[in-house]
Amino acid sequence: MEISTLATYHCLAFVWYFFVAYSIVHIRTEERPSEVFLYGGQWKYLTVLNLVLQAVFYGVSFLADALRLIKKLRCAKCVISSRDLLFSVLAFPVSTFVCISFWTLYSYNRELVYPRSLDRVIPFWLNHAMHTAVLPFALLEILALPHRYPAKRKGLILLGFVAFLYISWVLWIYSVTGEWVYPLFALFSPPGLAAFFAGSLAVIVSFYNFGEFLNRMIWGQSKFCL
Repeated sequence: MEISTLATYHCLAFVWYFFVAYSIVHIRTEERPSEVFLYGGQWKYLTVLNLVLQAVFYGVSFLADALRLIKKLRCAKCVISSRDLLFSVLAFPVSTFVCISFWTLYSYNRELVYPRSLDRVIPFWLNHAMHTAVLPFALLEILALPHRYPAKRKGLILLGFVAFLYISWVLWIYSVTGEWVYPLFALFSPPGLAAFFAGSLAVIVSFYNFGEFLNRMIWGQSKFCL
């Protein structure tokens, strides 16, 4: 794909994610269900954090494209390294996890992850923008250009560290409010919850490996953009 086309795509994707994140963060206070938006607000939900992550990723991607267009290759090389690290370790596995885990649980029992009270607040299109469109965007990014993956050990350590931070945030919210971020968590005993978190980590690691596999299958080992 031509650099100018990539720049246009990344700019539009950045604007889209910024708009979606803005829409969910700025839901009027009086419209928020009291049982959902407690301590931590929207920032306790992985879905919302993922929207911010995707906006940052596409912003960095657009910056890399712009630097390449104006022939600032030394600066572009550094930004491209950051872009690829963001995509490989976080943007692809997290967006894939958000989409697949949300709709799997929603199909089983929506009240565990997305109570009906949210239908009065979050429009149909916004729900799909947060939970559905993130996966096609991630797959399109893999098809659009190759990404250099870090050494497997480094990538998994970074992914595990970010997962640990989010789990710590979830547990902190529970310690302060006595309420779980997702009603699903209330169904588990402490050992069961630990097993659930471990299983979720295993799933997101599998998505990391899947992204690396797709990248290698489509682009091979040696085709990287600069």
